[in-house]
Amino acid sequence: MASKTWFITGTSRGFGREWASAALKRGDRVAGTARDPSTLDDLAQEHGDTLLPMALDVTDREAVFDAVRRAHERFGRLDVVVNNAGYGQFGMVEELSEQDAREQIETNLFGALWVTQAALPFLREQGSGHFLQVSSIGGISAFPGIGMYHASKWGLEGLSQALAQEVKGFGINVTLIEPGGFSTDWGGSSARHAEALDAYREAHEASQQRRAHGAQSAGDPTASAEAVMRIVDAEEPPLRVFFGSAPLGIAEQDYDSRLATWREWQPVSELAQGGS
Repeated sequence: MASKTWFITGTSRGFGREWASAALKRGDRVAGTARDPSTLDDLAQEHGDTLLPMALDVTDREAVFDAVRRAHERFGRLDVVVNNAGYGQFGMVEELSEQDAREQIETNLFGALWVTQAALPFLREQGSGHFLQVSSIGGISAFPGIGMYHASKWGLEGLSQALAQEVKGFGINVTLIEPGGFSTDWGGSSARHAEALDAYREAHEASQQRRAHGAQSAGDPTASAEAVMRIVDAEEPPLRVFFGSAPLGIAEQDYDSRLATWREWQPVSELAQGGS
């Protein structure tokens, strides 16, 4: 199979790091971005000029377009564009400051939008390409204490589903990767926390217990690399794919509940339309 050229955001650690390393090891070329590109020094030493490390803050639209352009100039094409940069904003909805809310959307949603817009002209021109949008089980379900994170990922899900339909005719694929719990730094030093209100003390304790329980069965980011390679090498890649064993059960329970509620209230739905 011919080698691929990747553009990956958030390659300093976690999924981005593991996927970049796996792509390089199999002979692909990678433009990897991070706020601190020195975190990629070891990969650069090992893989030489097949890796292009770049400093990038994905909330800077002009810088994003420049980075994508430079990656294309360096390698001559882009085959796989991975929107991985992001973080988790913790806090009950009432606790979130305006800055908390805006910065979460700026990074997780707008950052992915800027990268997608910057890469699309190159992919359209070559008549091929694949966007991997790193969402979450939190992109289709929701839990207390991370409402703003959910808002960013639900937004990414809708944006990407529309995108997939818009670009299919150009030979471009879109895949939403929806991981469950993995041993990344998502809930660690990269996370941000709103100032807690005492009224939500019990809710915070319950959320912490839930995360601690989930951490016991967290997946291995290194193992996820093989799954990513199968997706990008597939002739017909999926629009959505879970990572981990837990998300399917969560989704089934959530969607069963939604369907039951919609059906129960269908008479009211029809009444709203003017039905009898």
